[in-house]
Amino acid sequence: MNAQGTAINARLRLLAIPKCAARHANASQRVIAASQRHASVSCIAPKRACSYRVAHRPRSCAEPNVSVLYRQHVSPQSRPFSTNGSRSDAVLAQHQKTVEEISARVGEYHSRGEKFRIYHGGTNSTRPNTKKNLVDTSKLSHVLSIDIEAKTCLVEPNVPMDRLVEATMARGLVPPVVMEFPGITVGGGYSGTSGESSSFKHGFFDQTVNWVEMVLADGEVVRVSPEEKADLFHGAAGAVGTLGVITLLELRLQDAKKYVETTYHPVSSMAEAIAKCKYFTSQSSREDYVDGIMFSQIHGGIITGRLTDTPRNDIPVQCFSAASDPWFYLHVEETVNTNFAPVSEAIPLAEYLFRYDRGGFWVGKSAFDYFKFPFNDLTRRWLDDFLHTRMMYTALHASGQSKRYVVQDLALPYDTAEEFVKYTDEEFGIWPLWLCPLKQSKSPTMHPHTTPSCSNSNEAPEPLLNIGLWGHGPKDVSEFIRKNRALEHKLTELGGMKWLYAHTYYSEAEFWAQFDREWYEKLREKYKATGLPSVYEKVKVDTKALESAEERRWPMGGIVGIKKAIESKSYVDARKSSWKTLERPSLDY
Repeated sequence: MNAQGTAINARLRLLAIPKCAARHANASQRVIAASQRHASVSCIAPKRACSYRVAHRPRSCAEPNVSVLYRQHVSPQSRPFSTNGSRSDAVLAQHQKTVEEISARVGEYHSRGEKFRIYHGGTNSTRPNTKKNLVDTSKLSHVLSIDIEAKTCLVEPNVPMDRLVEATMARGLVPPVVMEFPGITVGGGYSGTSGESSSFKHGFFDQTVNWVEMVLADGEVVRVSPEEKADLFHGAAGAVGTLGVITLLELRLQDAKKYVETTYHPVSSMAEAIAKCKYFTSQSSREDYVDGIMFSQIHGGIITGRLTDTPRNDIPVQCFSAASDPWFYLHVEETVNTNFAPVSEAIPLAEYLFRYDRGGFWVGKSAFDYFKFPFNDLTRRWLDDFLHTRMMYTALHASGQSKRYVVQDLALPYDTAEEFVKYTDEEFGIWPLWLCPLKQSKSPTMHPHTTPSCSNSNEAPEPLLNIGLWGHGPKDVSEFIRKNRALEHKLTELGGMKWLYAHTYYSEAEFWAQFDREWYEKLREKYKATGLPSVYEKVKVDTKALESAEERRWPMGGIVGIKKAIESKSYVDARKSSWKTLERPSLDY
């Protein structure tokens, strides 16, 4: 092995990366030919005509639109991300340098006894940001490698879901759990709570992580996994970055298919919806994805999906990424409105994974309501750039509207979910609601759970049903706070818990009554994390500040939000996304 290869191996060892990652460290001297397997999956987007056609320039099967730092740690016949060995050497050094800079900065705060927060470069959280004492991790935004044989990938924490999916699908693989908003990051998925339509099977996103590289709050760089510092590995999942700074993760992957054969099952009550969720997520179920939308107490649909390369040839194909495509929730509503029996269609895999991006589920409709603007196919198509989630969340923060908007995910036992929906209908009148069956994590955990927080039982916890409650709250601030407090109390009464990505109005005592505080505080002390804000400090709402804050007069808040969204230029990245099915596929075998 040459000196360059030796240097790469040394850096990989420093990064705690498996030895197979350095298998081709000297590959800068030759170009590895693409394997037949790679050639067959490098353009997963199928070539067929969607029922909603839109004229686009055909996209080539080029390399994915993602910055990849170093070559795959796979067999010689596999095609690497890069054939430039010197570049691989340089980018490995860059990762190490960035981690060293983060470590040094964290160590400085620790030595001065100052608390700090982590700056990622963007957010899909609805909590407000703060600029004081920041540790900047925004450079950690690359897919480092993909191992086709082991079905794993090494990813820096700020890689968003769309860039990750583009990289893995080009190798015929896909993460088992993919957050439905393209801008949600890998690190956010691990440190937060991320459950999607595949989570009834695979659990929360962190359950698909093999190991994590982390900078502790005193600056020490460690690797954590179920075998190494297992208490920290499990504790940091869902702890919203309060136990350390994530710098690298190894994810498990599974085989990708071309389509998700999707079926819409109409339901006429919440009880029927719950029964179907239970049935489709049972052990005998063959479904890969299950979620649902309730449009009212008596009208909704449960949506199931199966991965396949060969969907039935008697069903249409549907896409959701183009401006002329329907928003997913509107498509579901129309489908279950006009059919009493289940209806199936084939959705290209990436189109399915990010089906809620346009419109942000249905939150995007609120922008039309705010500006008193017509909401129809023409206006949605005209304003499409503003109605993807990256743009929407930028505008939401800048406008100040997140302070008056209910954005909550609430996980409950199946037995009390129907009663909770009746309560939210009476108190908030917010529809639609999102339903998502979840596989619980074992306790103790910072994720939503129904088992006692101090339980160490080896028995699998009962599944949960997540209810997404997203809509306008009362305009009066005091009433808004009161209703949110009442919502939290009702949730506790029914044995449910909130996800911690959003606003939390609990008192500190109420908050910690739901979690094993002793376990959490011991982890903080053991790993010297008391210099970081606690979970409660990060998620609580300062109600006094909220009540005293001046609301911008209509429509200035919305205009400021639009201005900031345009300045962010996130619409440019969205337009370049290679996961979108620009060649409308057809099922002509």
